[in-house]
Amino acid sequence: MKITLGQINYHIGNFEKNYQKIQSVVEKAKAEGSDIVVFGELATTGYPPRDFLEFPDFIARSNAVLERIRSLSDGIGIIVGAPTINPKKEGKDLFNSAYFFADQQVIHVHHKTLLPTYDIFDEYRYFEPNYTFEVVEYKGYNIALTVCEDIWNIGNENPLYPVCPLDEMMPLNPDFVINLSASPFSIMHAEERKAIVRENVNRYKIPMFYVNHVGAQTEILFDGGSIVASGNGKIFKELPYFEECVETVNLHDVMNAQQEDVQVDDNIKEMHDALVMGIKEYFGKLGFKTAVLGLSGGIDSAVTAALAARALGGENVRGLLMPSQFSSEHSVADAKALAENLGMPYDIIPIAEIYKSFDDALSPAFTGTEFNVTEENIQARIRGVLNMAISNKFGNILLNTSNKSEMAVGYGTLYGDLCGGMSVIGDVYKTDVYKLAEYINADGLVIPRNTIEKPPSAELRPNQKDSDSLPDYEILDQILFQYIEEKKGPQEIIAQGHDAALVNRILRLVNINEFKRYQTAPVLRVSSKSFGMGRRLPIVAKYLS
Repeated sequence: MKITLGQINYHIGNFEKNYQKIQSVVEKAKAEGSDIVVFGELATTGYPPRDFLEFPDFIARSNAVLERIRSLSDGIGIIVGAPTINPKKEGKDLFNSAYFFADQQVIHVHHKTLLPTYDIFDEYRYFEPNYTFEVVEYKGYNIALTVCEDIWNIGNENPLYPVCPLDEMMPLNPDFVINLSASPFSIMHAEERKAIVRENVNRYKIPMFYVNHVGAQTEILFDGGSIVASGNGKIFKELPYFEECVETVNLHDVMNAQQEDVQVDDNIKEMHDALVMGIKEYFGKLGFKTAVLGLSGGIDSAVTAALAARALGGENVRGLLMPSQFSSEHSVADAKALAENLGMPYDIIPIAEIYKSFDDALSPAFTGTEFNVTEENIQARIRGVLNMAISNKFGNILLNTSNKSEMAVGYGTLYGDLCGGMSVIGDVYKTDVYKLAEYINADGLVIPRNTIEKPPSAELRPNQKDSDSLPDYEILDQILFQYIEEKKGPQEIIAQGHDAALVNRILRLVNINEFKRYQTAPVLRVSSKSFGMGRRLPIVAKYLS
């Protein structure tokens, strides 16, 4: 038996485009003599469709695509994910299903059992879980169909769900497992994915065919990495990351696999590739072609510009250099050098006179006060207005250049440097921004060395350094990671050897700046806990404040 994996890039609600891609893969699979072709979870709609699932017309359009896919199944089995209307009045209105078509008939429909409702997932909001467990017989083989989360509740000391679907199916003697997934990218997730597939095949001693999405849906990124695993625990084939791929394998070869074909995981490379893909997808799926961003000569704007240039082409990324009376000469020189290295058009608009006009206008109201963060924020907001002016006039999407460390502690100006249609590195800690810069420079100088080596500064007052307000980023990022990703409380972090007063100050900054993060652009998600829909904390709260 030959089985084809269709690792493709879906677009939420773009039913015709999704169908055309599925049709193309089916035709390729037929040409290769495949017996079964498999697609991802909710392939007809794209994932996650969220509240579109509440629109009857949306479901009707998905069903119309299913009918067209069914008609393609002459001479081949097609397994595809789609929502299904729940015929019972009780429970949620929909199931998250895997359809099996063959000979232009529906031969089996399996509903997803385990519905994740954590982090970015909210499936129990829409779907009813499966309560029956069957296998489907096709061409002499018993096949266990599963959907994404169904294979993740295994070997866990603290299982999230009371049932393990494959445990329920094993008495039915399946010959292999097919899993339809929409498993988002995050750092280390590729390794976790391989580990969970290995754990399943080692437990059940049968092959598994795991098909994932690739591409991006706003802030959620999918890296592909679909897997074919043999029953002896070997990864027979791992499909590429961050690209569409159609792969046909022979079941006999899979069952007798002696060697593995896996990719070497490189976290910084994968982060880089994920961010480039995320920018390209956001622009492509919205129909935009050009971007604008402020170039300060600093590391954050430099890395953001380089990523955008790789995604869109340097000629489609416009830089705005906006020096103030506090900007150093080398910052402007570094920004110009970067733009020239990337082939970016750029403009220089000094803001000293604009700032002076604000200062003059406000001076009667500010009589008797000293220069402080207010005047710093005015400069940042002037730059935000200029960036948005270019965006509005020429149709360029403004890219936000704030990193995760800054966003965490509120080291950014609302309606100023936090402006943007997309936050490119808002899920990248400052220490990793430097690693990305070195990776970008690996094959030749792109980001000037001075940008990487000089002490980071917002340059909003004389001789300002980030270290005036924040601890060393190596220390800050360790504390932030423990609080945000690991969900450790202050005493647990202090017990790791960090200064108590510093820990309490940093955690308080994170909490009191939640209101800023509610108002910022979508953040491309590359970690296990990104700011945005996956981290839901109240603005008005007393914890640690």
